[in-house]
Amino acid sequence: MMPDKKKAQPLATSDVERLLADPSPAVRAETAAKVANQFTGGSLSESERAAAEDIFRVMIRDVEVRVRESLARAVKESTSLSHDIAISLAKDVDQVALPMLAYSSVLTDEDLIEIVHEAGPKKQQAIATRLEVSAGVSEALVDRGDEDAVHLLVSNHGADIPENSLEKVLDQFGDHDRLHGPLAARPKLPLRVAERMVSMVSDSLQEYILTKHSLRPGLVSDLVMASRERATVSFLDGRASDEAVLDLVRQLAANDRLTASIILRALCLGDLRFCETSLAVLAGVPTMSAQTLIHDSGSLGLKGIYDKASLPPELFKAFKVAIKVVREIDYDERENDRERFRRRAIERILTQYSDVESDDLDYLLAKLSEFSGTIPSHA
Repeated sequence: MMPDKKKAQPLATSDVERLLADPSPAVRAETAAKVANQFTGGSLSESERAAAEDIFRVMIRDVEVRVRESLARAVKESTSLSHDIAISLAKDVDQVALPMLAYSSVLTDEDLIEIVHEAGPKKQQAIATRLEVSAGVSEALVDRGDEDAVHLLVSNHGADIPENSLEKVLDQFGDHDRLHGPLAARPKLPLRVAERMVSMVSDSLQEYILTKHSLRPGLVSDLVMASRERATVSFLDGRASDEAVLDLVRQLAANDRLTASIILRALCLGDLRFCETSLAVLAGVPTMSAQTLIHDSGSLGLKGIYDKASLPPELFKAFKVAIKVVREIDYDERENDRERFRRRAIERILTQYSDVESDDLDYLLAKLSEFSGTIPSHA
């Protein structure tokens, strides 16, 4: 007697158990995918979905990896899959687990962190590519220290990577060039991390120039310092907190990179706060005290804090003019306003020094150094 085909009946657990006991692995894998696709397609009733999950629980015990892999690939993006099935697949061998680790939203941060701590590199790398990676999971991945996983993580703009973890990345892999590009391309880097990275890249650039062009070390050092300062200043913006700016300034000072030229560069981009904080740190006084002296209506306040900061006497007049210009010119809050501010500020500063004709900041700084002690006094 032929079976009634008018109405298809959902598969029951016992049906699948009989199916898995006999057919070839290829047939069992096909069955796993078929049931999973019905489950994820949203066409099953509540009771049918429950039956399908019972089927999955049988399939995750199948001895054939291809059956479990077929199931994992079919349910990896299901948002309604029961957690026990998802975690079982995620803890399976790599061939089964990787699709779940890369895509499943059913897995919690706690699940992922546990797997990171216990699993091998391939599973770590799959987790690092997820559409979103929380700060806790990122921290666990960095702590494990698999370079390929870390590379994928810093390349993933959906990953929330805490500042302390980025510092660890630089500690462990800062001399690995493959990470420099992905780190630099991240949407936003903490100021301290950005400054450290610029320093590392500059060291690589110095070695490259010395090797390829045989330039004298002094000239290379000057070029590298200018490149480093330009890059560091470019990371500064008005959105950084006072604490972040203070941390950056202290780090620059600790590494002998808080120079007169980098402070003057920042001023020419309108960053008075960086100048105030820098003078305070160099002079060893509170930032508020430095601000009071810098903005004193008399002429002795700025001179006093400048001298206490041990900055070059021959550049004092340039600082005095730059601070005055920054206080008088505002951003216009249009596109590229920092660049327009820089040009306006430099133009105003250059009017105080008739023998300097270029409107380029780097040229101006070179001239200020070149004309040490001979800057015109009419500023």
